[in-house]
Amino acid sequence: MSTEKKSAEKLGLANSITLMRVLAIPVFLVAFLSSWPLLFDNADFMFSLRPWIAAIVFIGIAVTDALDGYVARKRGEVTAFGMFIDPLADKLLITAALVALIQAGTLPAWIAFTIIAREFIISGLRMVASAQGVVIPSSMYGKVKTWLQCIAIVLFIVKNHTMVFGVDPASFAGQAFDFIAWAVMLITVLFTVLSLLDYYRHASKILYAPWQSSPEEDLPTDNKGAE
Repeated sequence: MSTEKKSAEKLGLANSITLMRVLAIPVFLVAFLSSWPLLFDNADFMFSLRPWIAAIVFIGIAVTDALDGYVARKRGEVTAFGMFIDPLADKLLITAALVALIQAGTLPAWIAFTIIAREFIISGLRMVASAQGVVIPSSMYGKVKTWLQCIAIVLFIVKNHTMVFGVDPASFAGQAFDFIAWAVMLITVLFTVLSLLDYYRHASKILYAPWQSSPEEDLPTDNKGAE
């Protein structure tokens, strides 16, 4: 048996899928931001396809999030490495997409900052809680936030490009599509903030100030679902 095959078996199928997700993120960035359509004779047509190809790549990466989790549970491959790399892959994908949208001039920086800052804050809260042997439970807000982020990003990838669904962006239908994309993104920001506040509400039992007494009740230990 080759060394590569032994490593793959040790890594497990679920973790392999997760790592492939991480490695596919640069593919999305190249598809969305690079000038690869210039390699073709019909460059204008390929440029019109570029956002759609990028959106398909993004959706493919995002969908594998559910796949690797299912495989891990089905095959009994839930590992410490998997619990580390899976949420990291999600954060890297969302962060890469938000930064790419800023570079493309589609997304205001404050929206990206709000979403990314939330991830930093919650990661910090998790580390503090873990140091005290406490697991902060995930909430409905986190699950909804995750799906809304993916939908909003896909809409923003394609919304400013020519012939969205065969409709000129300057037309009424194009402007309606733009309005829907913005509405979904703002709702996403709202759930991002709500999920942070809900997370902090639980974490406040361990993040007490020096002049306060120690928390009197323990936190739940369920850690299922999205952050």
